Amino acid sequence: MTSGERSAPTLETERLLLRAWRRADREPYWAILEQPAVFRYFGPEPGSREENWRRMMASAGSWQINGFGGWAVTLRDSGRLVGMVSLFNAWRALEPQFGEEPEMGWIFATEAHGQGLAAEACRAALDWAETHLPPTPIWAIISPANAPSFRLAEKLGFERLHDTPYNGEPITVLRRPAWG
Repeated sequence: MTSGERSAPTLETERLLLRAWRRADREPYWAILEQPAVFRYFGPEPGSREENWRRMMASAGSWQINGFGGWAVTLRDSGRLVGMVSLFNAWRALEPQFGEEPEMGWIFATEAHGQGLAAEACRAALDWAETHLPPTPIWAIISPANAPSFRLAEKLGFERLHDTPYNGEPITVLRRPAWG
């Protein structure tokens, strides 16, 4: 299932620009991932710079392999990086397997929380998917403690399926039904 994209297309919303990752995004992205209000849902400590670099590279490189991937999310008025949104395949050891069906994830800086920016970016990514990918379910996993992400997932049409352990921590598996 690919759209034929080779790099992230630029998407514009009222307040945001979703664009391909750039090398200059490395430090601002790492700074976002080191914010306690952000990393607390990924583990007790922030990921290493090596791990976070790989996350950024996977987000960018997914376009080459899958025809979908991740976007750096910036404010239109300033160009400041405030987060990321991504469609990807992680091949997680979960049941049911997500297989070729994409998973969606989002990470936003603390200063972007509570402003509807994540919803705006995620809707733009889903609109792109519905235009460029064949109808498919989209998966997500969320830490049970992450109430804001559950509210966003519900607004985006995701349905909670079940809780399960993943990497020694509880997570909730969600799925957004295929469109069309």
